[in-house]
Amino acid sequence: MPRRKTQSSTEILSTLKAAESAMSHRMIEEALSIEVDRATIYRVLNRFYEDGLVHRVIGENGKQYFALCENCEENDHSHDHFHFRCKNCGKVECLTREIQIKLPEGYMAENFNGMVSGYCSGCA
Repeated sequence: MPRRKTQSSTEILSTLKAAESAMSHRMIEEALSIEVDRATIYRVLNRFYEDGLVHRVIGENGKQYFALCENCEENDHSHDHFHFRCKNCGKVECLTREIQIKLPEGYMAENFNGMVSGYCSGCA
């Protein structure tokens, strides 16, 4: 069943498209040009994740960050790459190099959450 487009979901998607890096809930909330309550933002972000529009990474601080999916195909939605979070400016970015982890026989990965923290080139 197709999802209906609401003003809040359209605005949140536009905010993510304009972002140069992954965004936390709070970062999205502060960037919106309309007022959207926190529960709606969480619901929309989770729906975008379920629909494969964004990928989610959890930082070492426990926060969830969302980034717009790029170059994902319907049957090939994987994000096996590390993310980098700057401890100074808070920017979270996808590191484009894909990685492969060899799991023991009989194991099957469904999700990868790799985060490196330090100082980005603008803050170092």
